[in-house]
Amino acid sequence: TGGSQHAPLLTTGMRNLLSRLSRGSVAFLGLYLVFGYGASLLCNLIGFAYPAYVSIKAIESSNKEDDTTWLTYWVVYGVFSIAEFFSDTFLYWFPFYYAGKCLFLLWCMAPVSWNGSQVLYQNVIRPCFLRHHEAVDSVLGNLSTKALDAASGIAREGNAGPLVPPSCSVSGAGGFPLGHGQLSFS
Repeated sequence: TGGSQHAPLLTTGMRNLLSRLSRGSVAFLGLYLVFGYGASLLCNLIGFAYPAYVSIKAIESSNKEDDTTWLTYWVVYGVFSIAEFFSDTFLYWFPFYYAGKCLFLLWCMAPVSWNGSQVLYQNVIRPCFLRHHEAVDSVLGNLSTKALDAASGIAREGNAGPLVPPSCSVSGAGGFPLGHGQLSFS
């Protein structure tokens, strides 16, 4: 008995059509990033939506290596976002800025060992962090202590009653009480 052969899932014509559609979509996306309105939004969605989705999947998986991969991406994304905040005013005017930004973000999330997140983290961010983390920890500890002291001071003052200066009168003309929120400085 001869084995029955199934028709291929995709015919050659369908493969060619899908290939043209995908190349056309990439070309349209590229042109839109260069000339389109809302290129900033599209670029931020590319840099945020897919990484957020796979980060959630990584959290839910038992494999911790993917967690490290996506934490590294988010550290690089955060550093890039801060740097972009200060340079965006100048870079915005370059015609291929958003296309370049998208290519950079795609490189940072590429599923290869030499992706942008790994390269930038290992060669720039990590050495800087190791050099300065003790000083940053000290400053953050001091700020945290001062914030807690200020908050507890405010809480103590709030429990002491309303703060009404002694020179304020709480009654209106003729001894009648003032309306809500009114003070008379007499």
